[in-house]
Amino acid sequence: MQNPFGNGNNDDNNNNQNDPNNPMGLPIPPNFATVVNKANGQIRIAKVGPSFTALFFNLWVPIFRSDWYNLLCMAGVEIIAGMALSLGMGEPFQIAYSLGSYGLGIVWMLIYNMMYFKHLFNIGFVPADERSKELLANANYWKEPKDNNQE
Repeated sequence: MQNPFGNGNNDDNNNNQNDPNNPMGLPIPPNFATVVNKANGQIRIAKVGPSFTALFFNLWVPIFRSDWYNLLCMAGVEIIAGMALSLGMGEPFQIAYSLGSYGLGIVWMLIYNMMYFKHLFNIGFVPADERSKELLANANYWKEPKDNNQE
């Protein structure tokens, strides 16, 4: 079977194939960043910017990414907000609960990818290439570690 990412027809439509900075040789969209954990060799690729999958699929996104830390954070916020918004009885509280649910969906859409990358950086991942580093730095997801040896 032919490799679907192998550019078997050599028409130069896929510039990422022979790029030494692209560790997996996969075509990566311009708004996606690659991070790698040098200690164990794990590679993660994710979008930088709003997460429309988090808007539509809510808590399923961290489950499919095996992002258990952010799943617990999101579930905790959802449970507390749901309990607070459902304290009352009657139609006004049902409307407030619905609007609160939609509001949380928008919040997760705006911040989930940032939460995901920041957690990856906390557990030892770093940008895999200069393009990813620049993309993450421009979105304020990545800050270059300070060197304590400089005076």
